[in-house]
Amino acid sequence: MDKFAELTAFIPRIKDDSFGEWFIDRENDGTPEHPKQMPFVNYTRVVDQFINTLYAYCEAHPEYEHTKYGHTLESLGIEWGSTSMEQADVSDMEAKGVIALLIGAVRAERFCDGALLAFFQEGCILRWLERLAEIDSQT
Repeated sequence: MDKFAELTAFIPRIKDDSFGEWFIDRENDGTPEHPKQMPFVNYTRVVDQFINTLYAYCEAHPEYEHTKYGHTLESLGIEWGSTSMEQADVSDMEAKGVIALLIGAVRAERFCDGALLAFFQEGCILRWLERLAEIDSQT
């Protein structure tokens, strides 16, 4: 059985998904009676399910130290930031590093609306999941 099957099952779904779209409040004028809502990304069901599956997977597999993703990325010479993470070469990366990238991308959304959307749109999430599929095929 493939160790990462729960996660890699999202590969075809991600290939066919739009990931989400920005919601920008154009109806309210910002007055106390009609306060503007700050922009946010309304993610698709696929992205929401991926996030939930990733967290559940990580909870079930503490050996990947998902709570220490920043330390894992740092040990690989990758900064926890969009540019460094997007440019990370995962071609020979072990699973722990790939999981750290995935968790780091999901956690980035908590600090910057749209960060996760960018990782999806740039193809990073797909590339990282494909690396997990490669790791599975090698075992």
